[in-house]
Amino acid sequence: MIILFHVVCLQVFDLFDLKRNGVIEFGGFVRSLSVFHPKTPKSEKTAFAFKLYDLRGTGYIEKEELREMVLALLDESDLYLSENAVEAIVDNTFSQADSNGDGRIDPEEWEEFVKANPASLRNMSLPYLQDITMAFPSFVVHSEAHD
Repeated sequence: MIILFHVVCLQVFDLFDLKRNGVIEFGGFVRSLSVFHPKTPKSEKTAFAFKLYDLRGTGYIEKEELREMVLALLDESDLYLSENAVEAIVDNTFSQADSNGDGRIDPEEWEEFVKANPASLRNMSLPYLQDITMAFPSFVVHSEAHD
């Protein structure tokens, strides 16, 4: 399952590589990491999570992308579910989220899904970042990367 975890790592790297130059610079790292701060607005977390699941960068989450992410997250958590259980998760998510029935989830559908299922953003908050804010108050407020 290392390949699945690798998929997630590459996606996170791509999202943190703000200049698209194959390097995560400190400013970009801080800016990107701030999305995981407990006080970051849910709208920002929702948008970031959408980009995370949109593995192919099409502007939509497709079933295969969701399946890959579910498998990778299960693997990272050392959880095993049968193929049928994984398919049930994917199918259930799509039945709830794909409101126009086109076989893919667009950003607006994702936003509605997250509103109805707030637990889907559970992994988008890292509580220890709150401590960083106490030590460095500008972490969230001034997290823009300056070039």
